[in-house]
Amino acid sequence: MQVKSQIMDNAQMERSIQRMAHEIIEQNRGLEKIRLVGIRSRGVPIAERLSDYLKLITNQEVPVGILDITLYRDDLSTISHQPVIKGSQLEFEIEDAIVVLVDDVLFTGRTVRAAIDALMDFGRPRQIQLAVLIDRGHRELPIKADYVGKNVPTSKEEIIKVSLADIDGEDSVKIVLA
Repeated sequence: MQVKSQIMDNAQMERSIQRMAHEIIEQNRGLEKIRLVGIRSRGVPIAERLSDYLKLITNQEVPVGILDITLYRDDLSTISHQPVIKGSQLEFEIEDAIVVLVDDVLFTGRTVRAAIDALMDFGRPRQIQLAVLIDRGHRELPIKADYVGKNVPTSKEEIIKVSLADIDGEDSVKIVLA
């Protein structure tokens, strides 16, 4: 894969996540009912960073859950004959909570649809909001993020590659050509 351009480095990513944390506080007038749920795999460390910033700003703990959407994907048969299921971990009630789903890139909207389906198996939240580090457009479903780190218009041939220190050893967002 050829790197076309780097659109975010560590400092830009941290500023975006910190800004999103402020927006979550403002939008919800506090954090009492907020639960962050990261979509495996790169949504989880982003959700954890959001939680850290929320605590830094308000001195309140915001719980983070992990959502595995593997079995809810509409392309499951095309990605693998033996899908690897790592499991979800939601160690809190979502009944009557405001759940903020967190992912790295919003593209067609299909991952978010699968995440909503998976989340509903755990209960009925009061509201579901969506936070993404990158919104690249090209939606196939009527899904819109409530909190966006950066809007990056792309062509369908381009790929957004989010690297996170927790998983990949560095923080960056790059546009690569397939």
